[in-house]
Parts: sequence; C-alpha cells; structure tokens
Amino acid sequence: MRKTATVLSDARELIYFDEDSRPPRIARDLRGLAPIETSSEIRFDRLLESWVTIASHRQDRTYLPADDACPFCPSRNDLLTEVPESDYDVVVFENRFPAYFGTMPAPSSHPGDLYVSRGGVGRCEVICFTPQHDASFADLSPAHARLVLEAWVDRTVALMARPEIAHVYCFENRGREIGVTESHPHGQIYGYPFTTPRTSRMLSALSRYKEQSGSNLFDDILEQERSNASRIVAAGKHWSAFVPHAARWPFEVHLYPHRRVPELPELSDDERAEFCEIYLDILRRFDALFGAPIPYISGWHQAPKGADDGFALHLELFTTRRAADKLKFLAGSESGMDAFISDVEPEAAAARLRGAL
Repeated sequence: MRKTATVLSDARELIYFDEDSRPPRIARDLRGLAPIETSSEIRFDRLLESWVTIASHRQDRTYLPADDACPFCPSRNDLLTEVPESDYDVVVFENRFPAYFGTMPAPSSHPGDLYVSRGGVGRCEVICFTPQHDASFADLSPAHARLVLEAWVDRTVALMARPEIAHVYCFENRGREIGVTESHPHGQIYGYPFTTPRTSRMLSALSRYKEQSGSNLFDDILEQERSNASRIVAAGKHWSAFVPHAARWPFEVHLYPHRRVPELPELSDDERAEFCEIYLDILRRFDALFGAPIPYISGWHQAPKGADDGFALHLELFTTRRAADKLKFLAGSESGMDAFISDVEPEAAAARLRGAL
C-alpha cells in the first residue's frame, strides 16, 4: 500500500491509500475554497451522564446532490470535487462540515457545575471506499476491502495520538432510509473528545462482570455464541459473525476476532485478511435478504483512551429494514425510553442470513 498525504485548497488534509502500482498522486485542488468555520460545542447531560454535541453549522451541509455533481467522485474537466485526482483507490479527507474540529484542549470543568459546556474539538473525516459512484462496499474485492481496512487502521493510530481525542469510531451509513446525504459509497471516521455513551455502558458492564465472575464478558459472550452456534451466521479460523442473543434490530450481526484485541491496529495480518472475506460475505447476505441493496449502519467498536485491556474490538452491523416493504422505526418505546422491541427473533434472523446466499 502507498499512502500519499496532501491538502485541499481550504487547508483540510486529504490522504490517498493506493496499491503500489498506481501512478503518483500529484493533482492540486483548484477550487479556491474559503477556510471552514465551525461553531460546535459539547454539553453534558447530567441526568443521563453523557455528552451531547451542538453543531448548528451542519444545517448547511451538502444534501443528496445529483449523481453528475457528486463531490466524492474523482475530479474531471467539468467538475472539481473533494478529490483532485481523476482516479483513486481509497481516499480519506477532513469533512468540510465537521461535528468536531480543532486541536485546542477542552477546558477543565468543576464537578459541582450543573451545566457544563466545552468546545467541540476533535476530528471528522470522510473515507471514500471506491471511485465508482454506483458501487457499494459489498462490490469490492477482498484486496480492495483490505485497502479500506488499512486506511481505518492508519486513521485510528493517527487520531488516537492526538491529545484532544478520546475515542475513534469508523463507521458507514448506507441508504437514504438511514439518513445518508451523499449516495457515493463512503464512510466516516470520528475522533470524539469524549468516550461515547454506548462504549461507557459497555465498560461499566465489563467491570461489573469481572468483579462478579472473575472473567471477561466479551470472551464469555464469544465462547457462548461459538459453542451454541444457533445464531452464528459465518465463521472462519480468526473471526465469527453472529446475531447477538438480545439483538435490538430485526437483522443485526456482530463480528468478533477470536483473539481479543482492543483496537484495529492490534489485528494481525492473517486476521485482517480473513476479516475482509467474512465481512464481504455478510454484506452480500444482507443484500440478498430482500433481493435489493439494504440500508444499514456498520461500525467498529474500539477501546477509548484510558480503558484497560479487557475491551474487545468488534464490528456491529444492522439494518433498519424488517421486511421487504417495511422499516423498523424508533418510535415511542425506543426513542423515548431506549427500550427496544424487536420484530424478528434473533435465531430466526440468523437462519435467514445463513440461507440468504
């Protein structure tokens, strides 16, 4: 893999991740963009003990442009885009409409303050998986998926080294039903200035379980799923993909490496290679469920700064579609009380995914 870093005309960083055989990346951004301006802040919710981000400037971000005006496609004579080159393999660049931006350390707060606000420092990046506008991640070859994985690894290392960033999340939203504002196959990489609420809950559960049982919760969940196998969708030498026992979504799959590691850079070469094969298999099973591309959210759960070595890297993938013509909406119980009601039995979902191909 060859990595080439450059800057766009508004000083945002852009990085190409290419096969070594590709031509050097030397094109310059000719758009003459003004520097980005942000007004984000994070506010602490005392009742739920979690941070909420206020980013009103994102109201003006690009929304579902026409295919021939896609800002994530390679540049051409009649269209200058976020990617100055006429081609690329995988590319990562800073989001022009970031929820988190800047490197100034967040000021300390006093424990007695009822309302606490801080600047929304951090980093938001876009990762384009392919220059092909009408493709999807499931269309990639294992070798190309490996380039994406190596980009995730690279960005995790780079962002976790920044003092203002506490947690890195690599994720993909696909489908208008999810709320995607750009149809080009892409994902995002967030460097948060705090540990996210979901991960904080996992860490608390992990700690309590260790005190009660003396063992690791992630290890025991994986061992249980592998020994039971009723919810296993696919498995290899290094990875298992399964529908969780208490799946919240109609079709939800978690991918765990058999060797517990806290974050992406810790994966071995063999683990990285097998992940690409199994992940592509799962994505294709999702699309085969209803005979058409399916909306989904896919994201890597990694250990935040300060976590002990008990956290287990894993990927969670789920769709909001519960039937060919029905979506799962987060209505009163889910949105109001965070009490999920699933429409599909997890064991039945696993069986359908196993048979989808």
